[in-house]
Amino acid sequence: MIYTILHNPVCSTSRKGLDLLTENGIEPVIRKYMNESERLSVEELRDIARKMGGVGPRAFLRERNATEAGLSAAASDADVFAAMANDPKLIQRPIGIKGDKAVLGRPVERLLDIV
Repeated sequence: MIYTILHNPVCSTSRKGLDLLTENGIEPVIRKYMNESERLSVEELRDIARKMGGVGPRAFLRERNATEAGLSAAASDADVFAAMANDPKLIQRPIGIKGDKAVLGRPVERLLDIV
């Protein structure tokens, strides 16, 4: 089964996560979701939330960037998903996806939970 990592190469935690996977013999498909051509759609973000166990989007929202982006604490899930799709810096990283499972790599060792 394919392991995909949502990766931002300028993020040290994301780089550590990718290194951890490769050190453990996992060669993931790397999706650089910050690139315009690889951005995540609202539907993909909803699917990731479902694969994380049915969590809401705030489970993988970078809260410190949310305020800067004008996203209030009272924003609906639909608004948060839309904001994340529009501005990928709002997405916490790295995220590992394999089959019907997804995990936020905070700490990065959690990426191994779905291997």
